Amino acid sequence: MTQHTATVPVARDAGPDVVSRADIDRAALDRLVAEIRNDIAAGTYDGAHLILARGGDVVVDTVLGWHERAADRALRPDAVFRVLSLTKAFTNAMALRAIGEGRLALSTRVVDLIPEFLGTDPFRTLRKDRISLVHLLTHRSGMPPTPNPGLGPDRFGVLADVVRALSTVDVLFEPGTNLNYAPAINHALMGEMVRRAYGAASFRDLARELIFDPLGMDETSFGLPAALRDRAVPLKAYLPEGGFLQPDDIECLNDRITEDAEMPWVGSVSTARDVLTFAEMVRRRGLHDGRWVLAPAIVDQATTLQTGDMPNDLYAQMAAARGWETPRGNFGLGFSLSGTGTAPTFFGPFTSPRTHGNYGAGSSLFWVDPERDLTFVFLSAGVMEESENVARFQKLSTMAVAAAL
Repeated sequence: MTQHTATVPVARDAGPDVVSRADIDRAALDRLVAEIRNDIAAGTYDGAHLILARGGDVVVDTVLGWHERAADRALRPDAVFRVLSLTKAFTNAMALRAIGEGRLALSTRVVDLIPEFLGTDPFRTLRKDRISLVHLLTHRSGMPPTPNPGLGPDRFGVLADVVRALSTVDVLFEPGTNLNYAPAINHALMGEMVRRAYGAASFRDLARELIFDPLGMDETSFGLPAALRDRAVPLKAYLPEGGFLQPDDIECLNDRITEDAEMPWVGSVSTARDVLTFAEMVRRRGLHDGRWVLAPAIVDQATTLQTGDMPNDLYAQMAAARGWETPRGNFGLGFSLSGTGTAPTFFGPFTSPRTHGNYGAGSSLFWVDPERDLTFVFLSAGVMEESENVARFQKLSTMAVAAAL
């Protein structure tokens, strides 16, 4: 790749708490950062905040590139990102906490808490009464893999309207028999199930009570608070015509993730440091600052393979288009897992099989490798086409794990 590193803004080479460890190859870390700088210089994406930690010690905290390239505004360490489907990690954590507190079970059906989901059209009720929380967490609900939850973008942020619209959705497969990543529908329903299980008036406020406040994630929210708006990185999509997503499918969220919006599938904002805090809680099996936010038994099961050899239909289609080996779906309970084999994935083939994390379309990823005690966080400005995103993260994840001695 052509070297253009001098043109890329560097807001942070190393955060204030970065340490050196004998079991980390510093030259490998330098190569990782240089590769990201080269990608940004080549226009692959606009900017990135990368954090890598081992055993809780931060060994890389680097901020490169642009907040908004067209405005020549450099990315800053306190940048707030619309993290897209990485949002699902927070909704998953709420559901896992509800399970541990006895408010939900994996076997709880959607219609047990949302009876109106069954709908009124007898020709569209088929299989709906058999979808349970475990199907939502493992992307095996049998519902369509659409990014649209059933109504126009102007109503995405009103969860009650979304749930009402989903009463008309068709279930295409018997629940549990097909794994197809659900960009929207599963987590819209899951978020509403959690809200009703707690009897909460607001999903957004419940997320703060259950997850964000206990973790001290003060710069993470469902919806974009006014106090964070000036630091929010705009979504800019670099997508080809005719793909699964069009640029406006992503960029419309700049206007839809408002202060009051409640979108459990895509509508949160966060910083790299806050995502690191969340990921470190997961690495510690639910523990944060002496308090168990999630039960360790539940985290252990959530980060264990639940979907066997089933492929993920959506990503299998992408792999076929690229001529790649078909990857397994590799889901735990809400978490995506690395698994075994050599097929291209976000985690790359060299992380340990139980490496687990979550990702957002074309832009964001965190993972925890429990065997190597590594935590990886990457949030980017600029949204890539998804198969290119898989290729990028396969490369960067491999380079990150290569630094572990």
